[in-house]
Amino acid sequence: MPRLDENTQQYLQDAEQGVRTRTSHFWDSFTNFALRDNVLEVAVGLILASSFTAIATSLVSDILLPLISLLPFLSRNLDEKFATLKHGPSSNPSISNGYNTKDQALSDGAIVFAYGNFLDKVVRFFVLAVSLWCIATVYSGWSGDNIVKRQVKCKYCRKWKSEKARRCVNCTSWVDGREDR
Repeated sequence: MPRLDENTQQYLQDAEQGVRTRTSHFWDSFTNFALRDNVLEVAVGLILASSFTAIATSLVSDILLPLISLLPFLSRNLDEKFATLKHGPSSNPSISNGYNTKDQALSDGAIVFAYGNFLDKVVRFFVLAVSLWCIATVYSGWSGDNIVKRQVKCKYCRKWKSEKARRCVNCTSWVDGREDR
């Protein structure tokens, strides 16, 4: 095997040293970023939040919405409720909407007003919001850490601020009325 001359040998050694230095610098920078305490706390928080979201979605979808669908003005398949605005060529006049399902109407080229899907999402939102509020209230009572904080309007700028704040975060006025003196 042919040997490299000294200039080429030195060039390759310098290149190797540069790659090692840059790789070491990159690795140090990455570990300083990724392994800091607050980044790890955020990562754990995101993992817990995604698992809590799955539990809350299951609570709403599998337990609460079937109970709500028993109400007489709602149906079991709330997300399938629709009104046909313009019928397609294969519409069946013996059916009130002209179609059995929303997908059947859409595949026929009909224009549909899918109000059931919207109502389903609104109900899911409110049920999820109330369940989260209940969980926050129970946690506040159990731990003494108040998650749901009461807010009042600032008498100067009329924007919402914490009830316990000494100064308004929006207009920086003092709550005790020092500006009035």
